[in-house]
Amino acid sequence: MIINSRKELEKQRKAASEEIKSYNCRILVCAGTGCIATGSQKIYDEMKKLCADLEGVTVEMEKDVPHIGVVKTGCQGICELGPLIRIEPYHYQYVKVQLEDCREIFERTVLKGEPVERLFYHKGEKAFAKPKDIPFIAKQTRVVLENCGNIDAESIDEYIASGGFKALAKAIFDMKPDEVVEVVDQSGLRGRGGGGFPAGRKWKQVARQPEKVRYVVCNGDEGDPGAFMDGSVMEGDPFKMIEGMIIAAYAVSAQEGYIYVRAEYPLSVARLKMAIAQAEEYHLLGDKIMGSDFSFHLHINRGAGAFVCGEGSALTASIEGNRGMPRVKPPRTVEKGLWEKPTVLNNVETFANVPNIILKGVEWFRSIGSEGSPGTKTFSITGAIENTGLLEVPMGTTLREIIYDIGGGIKGGGEFKAVQIGGPSGGCLITPHLDVGLDFDSVKKYDAIVGSGGLVVMDEHTCMVEVARFFMSFTQRESCGKCVPCREGTKRMLEILERIVKGEGKLEDLDQLEELAEMVRSMALCGLGKSAPLPVLSTLRTFRDEYVEHIVEKKCVSKTCEALRSFKINPEFCKGCSKCAKNCPVGAITGKLKEAYTINNDLCIKCGACKDNCAFDAVYIEA
Repeated sequence: MIINSRKELEKQRKAASEEIKSYNCRILVCAGTGCIATGSQKIYDEMKKLCADLEGVTVEMEKDVPHIGVVKTGCQGICELGPLIRIEPYHYQYVKVQLEDCREIFERTVLKGEPVERLFYHKGEKAFAKPKDIPFIAKQTRVVLENCGNIDAESIDEYIASGGFKALAKAIFDMKPDEVVEVVDQSGLRGRGGGGFPAGRKWKQVARQPEKVRYVVCNGDEGDPGAFMDGSVMEGDPFKMIEGMIIAAYAVSAQEGYIYVRAEYPLSVARLKMAIAQAEEYHLLGDKIMGSDFSFHLHINRGAGAFVCGEGSALTASIEGNRGMPRVKPPRTVEKGLWEKPTVLNNVETFANVPNIILKGVEWFRSIGSEGSPGTKTFSITGAIENTGLLEVPMGTTLREIIYDIGGGIKGGGEFKAVQIGGPSGGCLITPHLDVGLDFDSVKKYDAIVGSGGLVVMDEHTCMVEVARFFMSFTQRESCGKCVPCREGTKRMLEILERIVKGEGKLEDLDQLEELAEMVRSMALCGLGKSAPLPVLSTLRTFRDEYVEHIVEKKCVSKTCEALRSFKINPEFCKGCSKCAKNCPVGAITGKLKEAYTINNDLCIKCGACKDNCAFDAVYIEA
C-alpha cells in the first residue's frame, strides 16, 4: 500500500474502519511487557488456535460462523491484575486470565456474548464488567494513552482507522512549518521527560538556526526505577509517537531522526521497528511523505542502560558512538546537538501529545491541566498501593485523587507516609502535600520534581533514611564521573547514609549531608547531577526525626534497617521445638527442647532465618 495524498489516506482509513467493523467479535489481549511476563502470549496463541479451529468448539450455533479477530494491544493499565483481555463489542474486561480460562471465554463470551463474571474486576462483593466502570480506569483522562489497550499495537491500519496521521496530513498540506511551531508553542506543551521545558520554545530555537542540517531525536531511555510510561507508549501506540516526530521534523525542516531506546526494552524496540517498516511501506515515512516534497527518515539507536544517557548531551554523544557523558553548556542541544547540528530533543510522551494538539487545537489542549502546565501527564504508580499500574491524569491533579480515588488507597488499609515522585532524582511528598496539584511548578517548592512520572507510594512500614540511601546508591552508581561535585559528592553522601542505617552515624553527619547536598545541587555539570540530592534534602526536611532516631537511639521504628533490628523470642508462643536454633547459621540461639529458647543478640547476624522458620510466630523483631 502506498499513500500519496490526503485522499488516499482517507480512503485507507475508511477501508481499515470497515475491516474492524466487519468483526462480530474482537478479542483484545494485552501484550504489554507486564502481561507478557504473566503469560499473555500463551493466552493469545490459545485464542488464535480456538478461532482457527471452530469445529473443535462444542457450541450449538444458531447463525453462521462469526468473523472473529484476535489482536495484541498495548498496556491496558491495571498491570497487577494481568493477564488482561477485553472482548468487543461487549466491552468486557477480564483480569487474571489463565490459559485454562480461554475455552470458557471463547465458548461463552466470544460465541454467545455471555459474560464470565468470575473474571471481572472485583472490589469486595461488587463486580466491574467494563473498563469504564473500574475506578482505576474510569477516573483517568487518557490522551496520550487513548489507543493503548484499544487497538492492535502492531497494525498501522488500526492506527489509521483511529484517526492516525490526520494531524500529519493537516500539518503538511494545510500549514507552513512556522505555523506548526507556533501552534505547539501556544499550546504550552512542556517536555514530559522531567525538566518541563516548553517544547514550542525549543522547536523555535532549532528552526531559526542558520545551519540547515537538523535532527529530531526522541528520548526513550526511561531509566527511573519503577517507571514504565514511555515504554508502554512505545509498546502500545508506537505510531502516535512516530507521527509526532514526523510533525516536529516538518516544523523545523529536519530530514533525519533517531529514537534512543534502552536495550532493556526489547518489546519497545521490536514494535518500533515494525511501526517504522509499516509507515515506510505506506509512504507515511521516508521520501516524499504522502506525495509531498517533505522527506524524513527515522532510525532506532539502542542504549546500554546508562541512567545519565537520559540527559540530552549525554544521549546525543551515545548516538554518535561516544561514551554517554554530559558536556558543558552552552552551546545547547538546540544549537549544537547531534553531530553538532541543531537538534529537537523531546521524550516519547512529549511527541505523542503533538498529533492531538495539531488536530484539536491550542484551546482544547489548554482546557486540560493547569495554567502553567497544560495537558495530561502519564504516571506509573507502584509500592504500597492497592492498584499498581499505568495511569494518565490532567496536570494539576492532586496526590489524594491519584492515590485514593484512582490507586484505591494504601495496600492492606495501611497509613500513607510518603510518595517518592520523580524517581531517584526526585523527592518525597508527605501527608500535608496530598492536596497539592502535581504539575511542574508546584512540586518544586517541596524539593521535588514531576520527573518522567514515577510514583512510589510508601506506608508507615517504610524507613525514610533507607529510602534516601537506596536512591543515593542508585544515582551514585549511575554517575558518569565526569564532574567532581557529582562523582565525589554523591559518594560521600552515600557513605554517610550507609553509616547512619548501620547505627554508626553522628549528629554532625546531618549538617554535613545538607552541606554536600546543596553543593552537588548547585555545582554538578548536568541536570541529573543537580537533582541527585533531592531525595536526601526532602527526607531530611520532612523526616529529620527518623535520622535523629537512627543516630541517637540506634533504632529504626519501621524495622527496615537490618543492623538496627533485634530478634526476640516470645516465651509465651515458643514451643521449644528447636527449629530456630537448628536454622541459625551462627549458633546464636540456645535452649532446651519443650522450653522457650533465647537469642544472643551479640552473636546474631540479623539474617532472619529464625523468624522465617518459626511455625508458631514466636520470633519477632524489636526496633
